[in-house]
Amino acid sequence: MGYKFIQVKLPTDYSDDTIRQAIRKQLGLKDFSFEIVKKSLDARKKNHIHWLTNLIVSSDQIKGEIYKVPESLHIPHKKRNEKVIVVGSGPAGFFAAHVLQMAGYQVTIIERGSEVAERGKAIQKLESEGKFTARNNYAFGEGGAGTFSDGKLTSRSKHISAERRFILSEYVKAGAPEEILYMAHPHVGTDNLKIVVANLRKQFQENGGIFLFDTQLEDIQLKGRKVQKIICNTGEMEADYIFFATGHSAYDTYRMLIKRGVPFRPKNFAIGHRIEHPQKLINQAQWGTEYLPGVKAAEYRLSTKTKSGLPVYTFCMCPGGNVVPAAAFEHKSVVNGMSYYQRDGAFSNAGCVAGVHPDLLVGHTCTALEILDWMDELEANYFAFTNSYIIPANKAIDYMKKRESRSLGAGSYPLGLQAAPLYDMIPGKVQKALTEGLADFSRKLKDFEHGILMGLESKTSSPVQVVRERNGKCEGFDNLYFIGEGSGYTGGIISSAADGVKCAMALSSE
Repeated sequence: MGYKFIQVKLPTDYSDDTIRQAIRKQLGLKDFSFEIVKKSLDARKKNHIHWLTNLIVSSDQIKGEIYKVPESLHIPHKKRNEKVIVVGSGPAGFFAAHVLQMAGYQVTIIERGSEVAERGKAIQKLESEGKFTARNNYAFGEGGAGTFSDGKLTSRSKHISAERRFILSEYVKAGAPEEILYMAHPHVGTDNLKIVVANLRKQFQENGGIFLFDTQLEDIQLKGRKVQKIICNTGEMEADYIFFATGHSAYDTYRMLIKRGVPFRPKNFAIGHRIEHPQKLINQAQWGTEYLPGVKAAEYRLSTKTKSGLPVYTFCMCPGGNVVPAAAFEHKSVVNGMSYYQRDGAFSNAGCVAGVHPDLLVGHTCTALEILDWMDELEANYFAFTNSYIIPANKAIDYMKKRESRSLGAGSYPLGLQAAPLYDMIPGKVQKALTEGLADFSRKLKDFEHGILMGLESKTSSPVQVVRERNGKCEGFDNLYFIGEGSGYTGGIISSAADGVKCAMALSSE
């Protein structure tokens, strides 16, 4: 029994029989088995859109050895007495806790929000009644911000192959579609992620882990270079090691840690707006047709360099998705995108943002606290414009000409849109870069200028970064780790989860 790697071109609505016919034609085999290794959509020629599919074909007619699946992580287990507290249950926090538990540590996860089902109820109330819940919203609660997103599982991070395989296989075991193991641009969808995070939590608890919901970290108590205890709204807790995985929206936690001497610095990030189009418009622009059998919805990823030097790009594109109110704190207005696994909504949306350094926004060389304060004020101003979670909006074609839109038309945002001079609500240098970027994107993607720009997109990543060692340990501390998006070193579900895995592995190998 031997094997061969081959690549075949398949129609978008292929079946297993189609694959078998392609294998027989290419290899001349009668009896064989196959496994999909990678699948990506090739839409470069609109008259010949197809799946490029890499396969492993195994057969007695092929000489050689049986194909061996690449090894995932080896996590050596040994009995340990040390206790670890992980603050935050997003991808970084959960996978750090999961690996530490597998390595033999006694692990407790604390989460300021509630279980995913209760969190979902609070989000539903926000979208239907405009009532904000501090601990359960699009930023906070079980699974972190990623739970209520498109659930993209792509990552540009290098040197995380083993970690990626481990994370994806754990997701599949917990109920994610098996296709995430081989799709070039895998996604889970918020509907599946809600099931997955709950199943992962139950497994963690069955294996002896402690999961404390509605438990918000308020302070830490230090003794020399160590965190001696943490203070929560429910009382004090002690552990040998503390892992912070708070996500990039926990400005209150940033401020507390800075006050306690944890070093942070400003870093590059991005701000802008969400842009939304009818999904059929994007399908037509990308495929030359409004519908393509076997493919859910067309995607895009656009970028450009502007005359100012600021990069402008689309971020977190959600095909067939919705724009949602994603503020982490009350009386702040921030938008983000989410979609379900089928991506069958009427609209598509993406962040349309400019990359900036905090110094440009604040106007001088700033501190971490200054950019946090600046961001708070900006998000508060967007809320104050309507004094509600209705968001200001502008048609892209009007935004580029610095004029208000007379009408906006339909959209997916659940709490309503209000026509506004969006171009005057963001710093001038950012607005000019976005206008230049929108013009370039309209040349690259037909009718892009007819989209609607909505609200403030300010949570592409953290504007600050903790100063830490390569293993995730905060500089100047012996038992304090900061991981994931909140640390300022990662972005997205996979890279954040991989960061948690790597830092947990580093501790367990000490």
